[in-house]
Amino acid sequence: MLEIGKVERYIHEKLKKEKLHFVLLDPDDVSPETAGKIAEMSESIGVDAIMVGGSTGAEGDVLDNVVKAIKDSSSLPVILFPGSHGGISRYADAIFFMSLLNSRNPFFITGSQALGAFTVKRYGIEPIPMAYLIVEPGETVGWVGDAKPIPRHKPKIAAAYALAGQYLGMRLVYLEAGSGAPQPVPPEMIALVRKVIDVPLIVGGGIRTGEQARRAVEAGADIIVTGTAIEKAGSIEKAREKLEELNAGIKG
Repeated sequence: MLEIGKVERYIHEKLKKEKLHFVLLDPDDVSPETAGKIAEMSESIGVDAIMVGGSTGAEGDVLDNVVKAIKDSSSLPVILFPGSHGGISRYADAIFFMSLLNSRNPFFITGSQALGAFTVKRYGIEPIPMAYLIVEPGETVGWVGDAKPIPRHKPKIAAAYALAGQYLGMRLVYLEAGSGAPQPVPPEMIALVRKVIDVPLIVGGGIRTGEQARRAVEAGADIIVTGTAIEKAGSIEKAREKLEELNAGIKG
């Protein structure tokens, strides 16, 4: 059995005290310099970890340089959120080793994972097994991952997939509406998924306001992921304001 590593232990310990806020940065959209500034700001505001990745597959030097800039600027754990087996950086602390359970294409369920497994092992990155579920509308990640998005008004389908993921041994469940989605995952869906699983529940996609973050947390989300709202803020000052608003919604 895969042992629980340092970053996963950190997540569980923090969850005993409060809900968590992870900021997702896409190397396709932010420069290393901006990523470093956002990471430093995130840590000062009370964000719990930085996720790095994107659905269009930023990799190689582009990915490495962003991860290194974040590591140089903050002490927060850096967790890879890969769009494919190419989205792996030796400089990260951990990787969400995830399976897109509602993809139509086996490549995104086990194929890409097999191609990336030896790289994760060689680099000594901590793998955290995760069930990844795309909820309508799905946005870019839904298209790239050839997902059959879970209908927003069918929470029981999401709950069934989430429980299946847990029974398959995955130690986190992630409900994803898609980066920049017009609406976040419905609270009713979050609540039902939370009711049936025992592992931490992550919710992301389309969360732009503190109120939306608060509703997701009240419905049962353990970890909220924000990204687009911060990246698109327009300036570092506005990004700080948005981060503070979101963080307040999550942490109360």
